Amino acid sequence: MSAKTQKWVTLGRVSGAFGVKGWFKVQSYTEPVGNLLAYDAWTLQRQGSERECVLEDGSARSGDVIAKVHGIDDRDAALEWVGAEVAIPRERLPPTAPGEVYWTDLEGCEVRTTAGVALGRVEQLLATGAHDVLVVVGERERLIPFVADAVVKNVDLTARVIVVDWPADF
Repeated sequence: MSAKTQKWVTLGRVSGAFGVKGWFKVQSYTEPVGNLLAYDAWTLQRQGSERECVLEDGSARSGDVIAKVHGIDDRDAALEWVGAEVAIPRERLPPTAPGEVYWTDLEGCEVRTTAGVALGRVEQLLATGAHDVLVVVGERERLIPFVADAVVKNVDLTARVIVVDWPADF
């Protein structure tokens, strides 16, 4: 797969420098937070520029990850990447258990009601305190709770279709 067609998964965001030896503070999007450190190679992406990085060391602290990557050895170099996304190719994610899906795999799926009415496509997902929410964009934007069985009746990743029990006029 070429770099242009490769699907990237964002696992975190560089939120600051940590210390003076090139360490990053990273807001991890993984659960648990420390799972970000399971990936030994990261791609830092920011405003059209990328940098391949090899993880040297890291730890989870106070809800964030502190990490050191090869080749970034001082605070100024680390500060240059503040705001960058930490990404990996989709194929590096481990397989899901039955009934589980990655959010990234839901993005772009068509959403239809149980009556077959097309509502749009999943643009993104939001984490809320109660449950995750599909942001579906069609003729208008809809926020649909991702509640298995009650609202989300079927997810077919092969066909890229999600069937929901949701009123078309809501």
